Amino acid sequence: MKNKKRPRSKKAAPFLTYEVTEPGELFSFLRGVLANRSRNSVKSILTRGQVSVNDRIQTQHNYMLEKGQVVKILKNKEAVKQEVFIGMSIVYEDEDIIVIDKEAGLLSIATKEERRQTAFHQLMDYVKQEDPANRIFVVHRLDKETSGVMVFAKSEKVKRKLQDNWKDIVKERTYVVLVEGKVAKEKGYIVSWLKESPTHKMYSSRVKNDGQRAATRYRVIQSNQQFSLLEVELETGRKNQIRVHMQELGHPVVGDKKYGGGNRRILGRLGLHAKALALYHPKTNTLMFFRSDVPKSFYHKSK
Repeated sequence: MKNKKRPRSKKAAPFLTYEVTEPGELFSFLRGVLANRSRNSVKSILTRGQVSVNDRIQTQHNYMLEKGQVVKILKNKEAVKQEVFIGMSIVYEDEDIIVIDKEAGLLSIATKEERRQTAFHQLMDYVKQEDPANRIFVVHRLDKETSGVMVFAKSEKVKRKLQDNWKDIVKERTYVVLVEGKVAKEKGYIVSWLKESPTHKMYSSRVKNDGQRAATRYRVIQSNQQFSLLEVELETGRKNQIRVHMQELGHPVVGDKKYGGGNRRILGRLGLHAKALALYHPKTNTLMFFRSDVPKSFYHKSK
């Protein structure tokens, strides 16, 4: 079945819009235009009410389409805005992984104090709506006060593959960091060995093999006398690595009292954002790139 896709405006619309050129069942039509998605993924899109025919939501798989009708598919990222997610949205989803954009203030996983209001718990509830047997698995974490891109697995097998081959699968992890003071050196490379105290605070050592090796690259985006905005790439992914290395640099992350920063009221949050994540898909081996917009407040403070 051939169906022509209508031209889109330069600004990305929340919908994918198609005109029907031949009669046929709605599910078959969707499988054709969403060829990159699995059968279950297409079913989910229908069930969640993301598909409309001539501006009327349609969930019936066998609904018969007629020539000239217009089918609109609400993108996953926009559909999430209509869900009950708090502090997060879905950037990408398929049968193997879910990538989210997490806001500062939301826990990645449960703690003793908070078990339900987490990214993990919300996603678990979300996937169970389709099938009570569905599960979500944590691949990596972002600190509560860190915002940005984060990936979860939909099976134990995918989780293991991602974690066991993290260095080979992940091609880029880029953060944007607002730090205190004017960073004099335009570019830098920090290497140290990190170890954790009984109180769960990380310490940096320049003694080789005195802990886990941690390597961080940074470059200055813009700065003034009070603050500097840095783009940071992680060569390794240790706990609190960026926060510890910025403290070691003499320019702690804004609002990071734990690692030498001042009052959090300056920004209203921690000045740390996971901007980009590039990885090879654990099943298809396709290189995928995900990004999250940097908070405007980071730019305003460092102008």
